[in-house]
Amino acid sequence: MLHGDWLARHARSTPDAVALVDLDHGRSLTYASLSRGADQAAAVLRRVFGIQPGDRVAVLAANRSEQVELLVACGRIGAILVPLNWRLAVPELAFVLADADPALLLVGATQVRALAGLRAGGHWSGPTAALDESEAGDPLWSALTVEAAPFETEAPVTESTPWMLLYTSGSTGRPKGAVLTHGSMTWNCINTRVGWRLGADETTLVHTPLFHTGGWNVLLLPLLHGGGTVLLTGTFDPEGTLDVVQDHGVTVLFAVPTMFSDLLTALAGRARDLSSLRFAISGGAACPLPVIEAFAARGVPLKQGYGLTEVGPNCFVFPDGFEASRCGSVGLPMPHLEVRLVDEAGAPVAAGQVGELQLRGPTVCAGYWRSPSATASALAGDGWFSTGDLLREDEDGWFSVVGRKKEMFISGGENVYPAEVERVLHALPGVHEAVVVPQSHTRWGEVGHAFLSLEPGASALPTDRVVALCREQLAGYKVPKQVTILPELPKGPTGKLARRQLAERLRP
Repeated sequence: MLHGDWLARHARSTPDAVALVDLDHGRSLTYASLSRGADQAAAVLRRVFGIQPGDRVAVLAANRSEQVELLVACGRIGAILVPLNWRLAVPELAFVLADADPALLLVGATQVRALAGLRAGGHWSGPTAALDESEAGDPLWSALTVEAAPFETEAPVTESTPWMLLYTSGSTGRPKGAVLTHGSMTWNCINTRVGWRLGADETTLVHTPLFHTGGWNVLLLPLLHGGGTVLLTGTFDPEGTLDVVQDHGVTVLFAVPTMFSDLLTALAGRARDLSSLRFAISGGAACPLPVIEAFAARGVPLKQGYGLTEVGPNCFVFPDGFEASRCGSVGLPMPHLEVRLVDEAGAPVAAGQVGELQLRGPTVCAGYWRSPSATASALAGDGWFSTGDLLREDEDGWFSVVGRKKEMFISGGENVYPAEVERVLHALPGVHEAVVVPQSHTRWGEVGHAFLSLEPGASALPTDRVVALCREQLAGYKVPKQVTILPELPKGPTGKLARRQLAERLRP
C-alpha cells in the first residue's frame, strides 16, 4: 500500500509552514492551503467534469501553482495528470492528445493560440477549462474551485496506481508516455531526500518546465515530500534567478549547464550573495569543468546529476567535496536503486569496461502508455530497465557516462531523437533522404545538423526554407540549426544510411 497522502500529513503537522510560492502569479501557499486547494480541485474534477479513477487530466500551461494542486487532486481521485509540452507545435500536441485521450484539458493564457489550432484542426473538442480569462468562453478554473466543497477520497490508491504521464520523444519518431505511479514518484522523493540529504529547512527555485521530469521530480516534489519550500516560476532569467537566490535564501538549485553558464555571465555583471546555497545540481547534459570551478570559487559546490524520465530521474548522488576532482562522473547510485552495466548479450561487464546502464528499483516507471512493445523492449520481466546509455564503473564504484547507445542527443537539456526530426524532413517537398546527427555547440551542448538528398528532378530547396518548414512542425530545440544538401547520402555495405560517416564530417 502507499505510504499515505504525505501532503495532507504535512497540512496537519505543519499547517502554517510555507510550501509553495508562485512568483509569477503572486500566490503563497502554506501546506494547509495547498492541501485545501487540492481538495477543491479534486471536488471540481470529480463533480463538475466527472473525472473517474484512471481518467487523464491534461494541462497545457507554463509553470504555476495550480498544476501542483491538480497533481495532488488527481492523486486523491486516482486520476492521472498529463502535463503537455507547450513548446510543441500543434501537430505534435495533437498526437499526444490522441494518445493520452484526456477527459479534460486545462489551458493557460499563453497557450490559447495552440488550443485554437488544436480545435481548428479537429484535434480537440473535449471539455476545457481556462486557467486565465478565456475569450473562447471556457469555464474559468479559479471560479470553479473557489466555492468547491471539501473532497473525500473515494478510490483506493496504491503504489502501482498511475499518477502522471510524462511524454518523452520516442526513438521511432513518436512521443511515448512514461507511466509514473504513486510508488515510483514517492520513492524518487525518498531517494532524492536521502541521497542529497535534503531536510525540511530547504528552499529551492523551480524554473525548469513542469512538462519535464526535471521540473517535477528533481526538487519540487522531493522538497514538498520533506516539508520544504518551493519557489516556482515559468521562466528562466539569470538576473532574476540570482535575485531570488539572494532574497529568498535558496539552499539548493537545479538547472541545466547552459543555465549555469548564463548565471556566471550575470554574476560577472553584478555581485550577489550566494551564501545560502548549500549546493547546486546540473542535469540534462555534462557540465563543463570551468563552470564547476567557477561556482566553486564563489563557494557553491556544483554537482553533476544523471537520470531519465522513466527512472526517478535522480539515479546517482554526488558526495560533497568531489565536484572538481570527479568532474565527468555522475557519482554513486542512489540508496534505493540497483545499478548494473551489461554488454550486448545482457551479461554484466567488469569494472572499467563500458556497458549499457540498467536500473531496477521502486523508482522505475510502470512502462509506456498504450505501448506494450516499447515497454517490453525497455523493461524486462525481472524489473531491469534498459536506459540505452553507455557508462563505465570505476574500481571504487563511481560511474561515468561514456556515450549513448541510442541516437538521441541532448540540446539545451532537452532530448532530441533524430527519427522524429527526420520524419518531418522526409515530408518536405523534394526531399529524398534525410539524416540528422548532433553537432557540437558552445551554448546548447549539441544541436541538430540535417543532411538531405533531393529526389531526381526536384527543384532546389533553400536551406533556410527547410528550417522554416521544420519550425512549423517541431519544437524549436528540435529544429536543425544547419542543413547540408548532398547529391547522395553515404550508405554502408547493407544499404543503410551511414549516419556515423556523416557525423564524422562535423568533427573539428
